[in-house]
Amino acid sequence: MTEQVSLAPALPGAAAPLGATPGPDGTNFAVASAADGMLLCLFDSAGTETQVPLLERDGDIWHGFLPGVRPGQAYGYRATGPYDAQRGLRCNPAKLLLDPYARAIDGEVRFGPELLGYTVDDVEAPSALDSAGHVPRSLVVDSSFDWSDHPRPAYSYADTIIYELHVKGFTAAHPAVPEQIRGTYAGLAHEAAVDHLVDLGVTAVELLPVHQSVPERFLVERGLTNYWGYNTIGYFAPHAGYSAAVRAGRPDKQVAEFQAMVDTLHGAGLEVILDVVFNHTAEGNHLGPTLCHRGLHNPAYYRLDPGDRRLYVDTTGTGNSLNADSPISLQLIMDSLRYWLTEMRVDGFRFDLAPTLAREDGSFDKMAAFFDLTAQDPVVSRAKLIAEPWDVGQADSYDLGRFPPLWSEWNGRYRDVMRDFWRSHDGLIGEFASRLSGSSDLYSAAGRRPTASVNLITVHDGFTMADLVSYDAKHNEANGEANTDGTNDNRSWNCGVEGPSTDQTVLDLRARQSRAMLTTLMLSFGVPTLLGGDELGRTQQGNNNAYCQDNAISWFDWSTQDEQLIVFVKKLIALRRAHPVFRRRRFLTGVRADELRWYTPGGAEMTQADWTDPGARSVALYLDGDDNPDRAADGTLLVDDDFLLLVNAWWEPLDFVVPATETGRTWSREIDTYDPNGAAPPDQIAAGDHVPVNPRSIVLLHGQ
Repeated sequence: MTEQVSLAPALPGAAAPLGATPGPDGTNFAVASAADGMLLCLFDSAGTETQVPLLERDGDIWHGFLPGVRPGQAYGYRATGPYDAQRGLRCNPAKLLLDPYARAIDGEVRFGPELLGYTVDDVEAPSALDSAGHVPRSLVVDSSFDWSDHPRPAYSYADTIIYELHVKGFTAAHPAVPEQIRGTYAGLAHEAAVDHLVDLGVTAVELLPVHQSVPERFLVERGLTNYWGYNTIGYFAPHAGYSAAVRAGRPDKQVAEFQAMVDTLHGAGLEVILDVVFNHTAEGNHLGPTLCHRGLHNPAYYRLDPGDRRLYVDTTGTGNSLNADSPISLQLIMDSLRYWLTEMRVDGFRFDLAPTLAREDGSFDKMAAFFDLTAQDPVVSRAKLIAEPWDVGQADSYDLGRFPPLWSEWNGRYRDVMRDFWRSHDGLIGEFASRLSGSSDLYSAAGRRPTASVNLITVHDGFTMADLVSYDAKHNEANGEANTDGTNDNRSWNCGVEGPSTDQTVLDLRARQSRAMLTTLMLSFGVPTLLGGDELGRTQQGNNNAYCQDNAISWFDWSTQDEQLIVFVKKLIALRRAHPVFRRRRFLTGVRADELRWYTPGGAEMTQADWTDPGARSVALYLDGDDNPDRAADGTLLVDDDFLLLVNAWWEPLDFVVPATETGRTWSREIDTYDPNGAAPPDQIAAGDHVPVNPRSIVLLHGQ
């Protein structure tokens, strides 16, 4: 931690500690540690180390001012103090430590016994091996940036359409992006990349982790890496591996490159949401490397096993869990969130394994200090906050629907139900309707809105859409774990052939399944998340856990785009953005019968018997666009047209009878997902008319 500095001018009076940043005559350094003494270690271009004691102390905070330090200075810390594994204390001055608040990090981890805080032969004894030659350096950074004057996009949740992508994978093979910036922040900011996002119509990009991360040793030994980046070691530092400037030999310029990317995306009307990993770090379990937090203040940063403080409580499956009950950890998290919102100007966060942040005494608690802090913070509370509402191995690990107001959640129930419904499983018609209309059963009782549900069918973790309709089982052999990694609960259907096929009947069915699920996603109440590349027909060759595949398995293949599917997805997104009836800000569950009605294919209103019929796979939904509409932020009534959604998950065609809604209402077909382009014939349809709906497809009627 370092000195208090003012935040952006838009936030008068706010302040927060930041990493080592240069002043006019030098640099303030500070760090939290349980050590008896703290050495600041400076490195010159030849790697020579100069040690400077930090002599001032305020509780666990060691700090000092060093004249003459400028941007680009490499540094680290050495903590002199107790190494007592029985008490959870692991200070060891032989280990060079990263600054937890470092704004930029230079270099790679080189695995070996030098990284271990303990001796190989005795885990209770501190190692005397110096780790300096095996760990990255923290860098002093000038984070000032000349931002453009355009405002942030600031979409409401209801108007948000999220596009999840990996910074590297999105442009690593993009032919229109210059080779020297492919796979980087600059590459994502390139005109070719931005144009695709804007043309598609999404409103936000959600970036897989961009905090500095390191791969696990076992992956390096297999010749792989942690491509997704869920192994963080620097919560303030943009990952150097995604920087064209770092690639070109300027190791402290990734901050400016990231800022320029955000500035460009904002200028194109796109928000930036970061996937953040505040549940664990890259230091692993008690046998893992000592890189940063472990060697500074192990009990403050990690949850230790109360029965044996040599060990860690692990609710993440990675060997450790951040200690969300510690003021030091909580301050680190909050300072990081504020930094990325103010200095880097991102717009929100998706929190990986979020329940771990609310486990003060072991159980998930929606009154936890972390939730209090985010709700009270004048900066963080205004950002988009999205939880992955599950973690690992606890009786209450699945906490969907339990997060407090201000939070939205990845809706795993939505994903599972929609996958099963479209592969024609029994007994799902009622839950299909609940998920489509915003999952009121999960959120309304707590006073939350439909936008608490972040709807997803495919995301990075699992099959792509193309693979969801092409594989019954995972094919993760390339990961080197004998296909034992990744979930077996895919709820997928290969449409008759496992993997690639030349059978046109199979290919047509797969395409129809994809269009039906994408249409469901874009017309559901809530916040849709589209997996990047699904609009292209991107495949990972059946790999449902491509976390370690930094290669063509994970990268976007821009040479094999499904042009028809791209046009179809653009049409869906444009339809959603044009019609607020699909973006309702409150629940319409049938209580307001004039606004939301459900009908059988025969045109009769659904009864309890209809909802509980295990064989029911088809339903019609009437959406009234001008009866008691929502209001925009300025109070304007969001009056819209009427729509009738005809859904047929049967494997045979069905005739739907158009129900009587408003007197004299006529309809025309807006979308028919059976058609590769979603096109529908121009016609005039009235109440009582029969509308054929083909197998496994949706017809959307537009009121006239």
